Amino acid sequence: MITVGEQDELRALSIAKARPCVLVPTMGALHEGHMALVRMAKSLVRDVGEVWVSIFVNPIQFDRPADLAAYPRTIEADLELCEAAGVDVVFTPQVSMMYASGRSVTVTETSLSKRLCGAARPGHFDGVCTVVLKLFHLTGCDIAVFGEKDFQQLAVIRRMVRDLNVPVEIVECPTVREPDGLAMSSRNVRLTPEHRADAPRLHRALSTAAKEQSVDAVLLSARAGIEASPFAKIDYLELVDAETLQPCMGLDKPAVLAAAVFYGDVRLIDHVRIMPRE
Repeated sequence: MITVGEQDELRALSIAKARPCVLVPTMGALHEGHMALVRMAKSLVRDVGEVWVSIFVNPIQFDRPADLAAYPRTIEADLELCEAAGVDVVFTPQVSMMYASGRSVTVTETSLSKRLCGAARPGHFDGVCTVVLKLFHLTGCDIAVFGEKDFQQLAVIRRMVRDLNVPVEIVECPTVREPDGLAMSSRNVRLTPEHRADAPRLHRALSTAAKEQSVDAVLLSARAGIEASPFAKIDYLELVDAETLQPCMGLDKPAVLAAAVFYGDVRLIDHVRIMPRE
């Protein structure tokens, strides 16, 4: 495994590679969910391509400085996991390499990013689109793998790739969960024991609500299930069209029931898909 931190060295590797490359972009603090992305990447290239992982805590996608400061950084353990998983190249740039002082160009998506996490975290998806496009350019990857847990991020990146004619195929990997249903996230390690024990209610509440027969009933059920917690504070709770991410007026099209919840200062997101009612 090759670990690269400098742009010139990465560019040389990118130019020299003769095989297809699949990129798994991460912010580190790797867990089983990330390893599922790596395994999917390896299945895509098999023995005829390379798997590259980027580890970069992207400062411009954080809307709260405290969240950026508290984000777990476990680079040595991350590199060990990548080595054991058979990753070919790990890219670990510094902020100064990714963002020049006085930078003045940002990538902005103006439709899918306006609700949900985009509304709750101003500027977040500008940061995501900007860093992902830079990673695509720097690595010269052919395919990139993203987790379905961040479904809005996935939709925004697909739209960016489509609208800017970026020659990268986007592949999604299903959400990986703990045995109790909590979606795996690097932020989970920051939960207190009490909050960690309560957090699986988020997925339970969404899954139970998804069985209701009207938009109002779905949202009322989900809210009741989450607010029954003495710890959880809802950041947003929405039922949106699975394609446009606009609010649903009915259940006649594929939909997504999505929520973000604070446990103390730790923000968790989750969602369930709802198929049209017959």
